[in-house]
Amino acid sequence: MQQGLREAAQELRESPPGAVHASRPTPINGRLVLRVLAVGAGVATFLSLFGPFDQPLEKVAARIGQYFAYAWIGSLLGLASVRLAARLGFWNRGVILLGLVAGLIMAPAMALTVWLGATVTGGGPPPAAALPNVLWDTLLICVGASILAVLIGRGRHVAVTAPSDAPPKFLERLPLKLRGGELWAIEAEDHYLRLHTSKGQDLILLRLSDAIDELAGIEGAQAHRSWWVARDAIVEARRGDGRATLTLKDGSEVPVSRTYARELRARGWI
Repeated sequence: MQQGLREAAQELRESPPGAVHASRPTPINGRLVLRVLAVGAGVATFLSLFGPFDQPLEKVAARIGQYFAYAWIGSLLGLASVRLAARLGFWNRGVILLGLVAGLIMAPAMALTVWLGATVTGGGPPPAAALPNVLWDTLLICVGASILAVLIGRGRHVAVTAPSDAPPKFLERLPLKLRGGELWAIEAEDHYLRLHTSKGQDLILLRLSDAIDELAGIEGAQAHRSWWVARDAIVEARRGDGRATLTLKDGSEVPVSRTYARELRARGWI
């Protein structure tokens, strides 16, 4: 019995093939930057609708141009700040804390942008007495916008693990009879999770969201509100009637919901 427990513990310490890290934000690429700039353009357009239009055309155009410049610069600063906050270890520390840290990171650069913008449009730098107000207002806007952006982004985010040498914490929850096998999928059944592995199936009491948070160590992603699948477990991906279905090594068929299909398609899974 003791020998069996020692072997099980050794299995947990060994890093499985293709070991990966916890979920991370989607890497910055051209498509993501364009999407962020498009959102910024939408915000600038919205703000432009509420400005005074009884001024000379050149002043109206300058104001609108200023809105777009602030929105685009702020959007790019926010994107970079969230990634920096993630690198500092705040990605899995909660939406509010992540947004707060990202807002604090981007606030100084954004305040400088606002100050320079006011200098250009005003024909000279604003009075020094206005600096505290500029800093405070910019900080509040950056923090609020960052938290909102993270909330929206997390709603669309598919948790996909990334490379690391650390063993996945979730493996500690596996029943002894399943340890040492490959984890292929996790299926939510009421308050339980059905584990699909190369050594068979079993149920454990846990929420799927909590399981996904602990799956640092296996390359996989959520495909449906009730399913998480490992990348290596997929043997076939079929499309039909606007829906996709993944077939796993144990013959299970996993539906891919529209919420997660776009991200999985972008990663070449379907």
